[in-house]
Amino acid sequence: MTTALCPGSFDPPTNGHIDVIGRSVSIFDEVIVAVIANPSKSPMFTNDERVEMLEGLFAKEPKVRVASFDGLLVDFAQSQGVDVIVKGLRAVSDFDYELQMAQMNHHLAAVETVFIPTSAEFGYLSSSLVKDVGRLGGLVDGLVPPLVAQLLKERWST
Repeated sequence: MTTALCPGSFDPPTNGHIDVIGRSVSIFDEVIVAVIANPSKSPMFTNDERVEMLEGLFAKEPKVRVASFDGLLVDFAQSQGVDVIVKGLRAVSDFDYELQMAQMNHHLAAVETVFIPTSAEFGYLSSSLVKDVGRLGGLVDGLVPPLVAQLLKERWST
């Protein structure tokens, strides 16, 4: 059984994230979607809210498990018996950063990283852009799953 780890901040999860996770499900036996608790960022949603969103989005997918962690990714990966880390790529600029991270993770724990390019229709999406569009009154429908769009609208209306 091959277990893959798809880590990210997922603040909020976009259709690009869903694309990469869904494609990972078709390749691996189990996919752990891991919400990173990054203290250097000020997330819009708490870790628990992001986990809850992802659990709702993948509730009907038995091969997906959602978790949250802090600390080193490789430590979490080892604690979960992960065989491979999956990272989605939107552009060459993502590759530059992710390659360094993959090499460091391999150095620290000999864990392999697999890159999955985001489908072309989602290549421009990022959580930051979605938040900027929504904050300024633009529509986020079609950029994020309907559940996430509703939660974003609720957050902005308060």
